[in-house]
Amino acid sequence: MNPTQPQPTPTPPPLTYLDQIAPQAPKKQVFKPGLRLVIIIAIALVVLVSILSIVVTSISTGQRRPMQQLAARLESTATVVDGAQKSLKSSQLRSLNSNLDIYLTDTNREIGAPLLAAGVNTAKISDSIKEKESSTELASRLEDARLNAIYDRTYAREMTYLLDTILTLMKQIYSSTSNEELKAFLTAAYTNLQPTQKSFSEFDATK
Repeated sequence: MNPTQPQPTPTPPPLTYLDQIAPQAPKKQVFKPGLRLVIIIAIALVVLVSILSIVVTSISTGQRRPMQQLAARLESTATVVDGAQKSLKSSQLRSLNSNLDIYLTDTNREIGAPLLAAGVNTAKISDSIKEKESSTELASRLEDARLNAIYDRTYAREMTYLLDTILTLMKQIYSSTSNEELKAFLTAAYTNLQPTQKSFSEFDATK
């Protein structure tokens, strides 16, 4: 061999070979079996249960609210009807109002059991609903009507509207509840109140 001849440059090993001899970094495990995985699963379950609980509570509250409104509205209406009797001039309207007073007294006494069966305790109606269903504003309008000598006409108009809202609320609750006891009560209550509401709507103060 001639020492003056240039020596061939050694061929570098292929990259695959370098990869093979390079130290391998340990693969990271996203979830290590053991305590950490158990904790993660437990936290996920707690979050899921909490979300489901909030959703169920929200739905249940939404279903109970109209029932509470009905109980509060019937109670406040009874207060108005009882106080109006002495101010009515028309004998027809006094008779109609007297019958309504009896209806509301009976209905308010009997509604507790079917509402309780549907999950609503009439003794624990929220203060916000009681305030919203208060008859204070209506009583004020009726007092103004009395002072202006238009009480009968105003009372008939106000009662027509108020009883219509009660009938509407009864239909809404009937459609949304699956409680048969409450449905039976609402059917009877609606049937007995509808003719009274119609009579108020047909009242003519000029006759």
